[in-house]
Amino acid sequence: MTAKRKRHKPEFKAQIALEAYKADKTINQLASEHDVAGVQVSQWSDSYFKGVPGIFGRTRPEVDPDTLTAPLYQEIRAKT
Repeated sequence: MTAKRKRHKPEFKAQIALEAYKADKTINQLASEHDVAGVQVSQWSDSYFKGVPGIFGRTRPEVDPDTLTAPLYQEIRAKT
């Protein structure tokens, strides 16, 4: 019988990443306390802090104005 893979919530991952950032405990200590692999703690920490700058920056997606207006012009042409 195979073991089911654990699925952790994003809040849990963020909490572990912040604890790793504080460096009060080692990665291995955190891993054993929370019953996860040490490599997983490192990966969560790395991915968490790679995404943090996007919170404060402008992350508005670039949209081509022609993409937005083309359907409207088609609708106007269809009505005339």
